[in-house]
Amino acid sequence: MKKLVLDNKHYNSRLIIGTGKYADFNQTKNALEASGAEMITVAIRRVNLGQNKKEQNLLDYIDPNTYTILPNTAGCYSAKDAIRACRIAAEILNGEKLVKLEVLGDEKTLYPNVVETIKAAEELVKEDFKVMVYTTDDPLVAKELENIGCISVMPLAAPIGSGLGIQNEYNIRTIVENASTPIIVDAGVGTASDASIVMELGCDGVLMNTAIACAKDPILMASAMKKAVEAGHEAYQAGRIEKKKYASASSPKDGNIFDDGE
Repeated sequence: MKKLVLDNKHYNSRLIIGTGKYADFNQTKNALEASGAEMITVAIRRVNLGQNKKEQNLLDYIDPNTYTILPNTAGCYSAKDAIRACRIAAEILNGEKLVKLEVLGDEKTLYPNVVETIKAAEELVKEDFKVMVYTTDDPLVAKELENIGCISVMPLAAPIGSGLGIQNEYNIRTIVENASTPIIVDAGVGTASDASIVMELGCDGVLMNTAIACAKDPILMASAMKKAVEAGHEAYQAGRIEKKKYASASSPKDGNIFDDGE
């Protein structure tokens, strides 16, 4: 089956997980392994990747030679701050320029500030960053970010950490149908069925953090999410049956053994 391609790298898994809200780095590592994910996103403003020598380093638990470390700009509320965070990430990660851009509008909704997001995306692309961008589920905004040169557009399913699942399937489907770059739903997934729905809509992947990290059993939930993403993607590839208003018999009418021919 076709693999997910990001920044010229091929991934078997279409699940990306975050690093926030886990009990410790060891639990983060165990969840990552159970999820089957090959990419993990890290808030550069909140998680130590070596910038603070006095704290535990996540890279002591998660090998960057095995997993793709995706630095993100969580906690940034302006294009200026987000751009600065991406530049710092590139320095820490030996010049690697794959980043997840998110510029938030306010602390209550954590909705993306689209104006600042577009501004940051334009500058980062000019600086040769490979930008995966978190945004609203607005199809026009998604297309604009693709046109700017972002390598993946990441619309929300629902507010960050809400666990509400997909609130607007029509918008997500419209974004997918008009995209020529990978569409990865980011934020709002609450459980395995949500992840399956995301993939059944034709999305190329799904990113989640809270749904796994805050589950009663994070490791078991990570395993469930792995299976859900795989099943949803396979179902989309297989092609679901058309929805009908009325019943449709599973067995053919012709050749019934009780049919006497009269």
